[in-house]
Amino acid sequence: MLDLAIDGGALTAALVDIESVSGEEKELADVVEAALRAYPTLGVEREGNVVLARTDSGRPQRIVLAGHLDTVPIKDNVPARLDGDLLYGCGSADMKSGVAVMLRIAHLVATASLAPRVDLTWVFYDCEEVESSRNGLGRIARERPSAVRGDFAVLLEPTGGVIEGGCQGTVRAVVRTSGVRAHSARSWLGVNAIHAAAPVLTRLATYEPRVVDVAGLTYREGLNAVAINGGVAGNVIPDECLVTVNYRFAPDRSEADAHVHLREVFDGYVVDVVDSAPAASPGLDLPLPREIAAAVGGEPRAKLGWTDVARFSQLGIPAVNFGPGDPNLAHKPEEHVDVRLIADAEAALVRFLT
Repeated sequence: MLDLAIDGGALTAALVDIESVSGEEKELADVVEAALRAYPTLGVEREGNVVLARTDSGRPQRIVLAGHLDTVPIKDNVPARLDGDLLYGCGSADMKSGVAVMLRIAHLVATASLAPRVDLTWVFYDCEEVESSRNGLGRIARERPSAVRGDFAVLLEPTGGVIEGGCQGTVRAVVRTSGVRAHSARSWLGVNAIHAAAPVLTRLATYEPRVVDVAGLTYREGLNAVAINGGVAGNVIPDECLVTVNYRFAPDRSEADAHVHLREVFDGYVVDVVDSAPAASPGLDLPLPREIAAAVGGEPRAKLGWTDVARFSQLGIPAVNFGPGDPNLAHKPEEHVDVRLIADAEAALVRFLT
């Protein structure tokens, strides 16, 4: 049983020690559910490996706190290890420290240590680190959108303790080249599809990504090869080569615009989109985003990456990214979080909620 009364750093360590690679979140979801059900004032539900909790005090507004339970694959970085103020471990930054802050807020509300001015919904979900179709928040939003409705959402993604507005969109696509198989001893009888991919790589190497200002925040785009597959056998000229590319685009482009741009860049080739998710605009000019920015302090910046802020945006719910982890440490073997930032993030949310 998780003890939600302990400080956020110790709670983060306890969460890190429960392995929860994408698709294997059941044990952690079980523990989170049990900890929340210990508070009778919270309404708790379970949908697969998504855990939902809420208050219903009749407040005029509802705020959603959301965070994913899964991590990327472990790299000799579980269990957690504390070195001074730095807590090392898989998911410590992305985003079990954010989940710990969510659980701490639940404890404070359920024990009447915090009397928020709004009603709250907590969403702990699975499969954020993998393809969009498996995302637990996305599934709940499709099947039970009322469960995640609110006037505003805070996604506890790692931001280093500052507000990050909006998010980039992402498209993963496969660029195909074709050839003709032949025996490698008589290569002139074939056409090498791997060689034919060289111009694709040249286009990527010479591509100049945009730097775009959207509502006062600066977004850097990127287009990169992330995988290349080809080859039949050691003595066969390959007849197909697949170059997988990932395009991260700014919020001034729609998904459809991004797909068109990819096909323009790789004109003359077959381009198959295999995964796609929209960007989200910052929306920091709205009242609740302005209030949390004031409570947190510092200068808001653009979220350089895709997050589920985009899902909330599609539901018509303004949302920001805010969490204690450093996004630059996410997915690294040496991933860690400064425990002082965990306490600071909790204190900032308490200021905002009261």
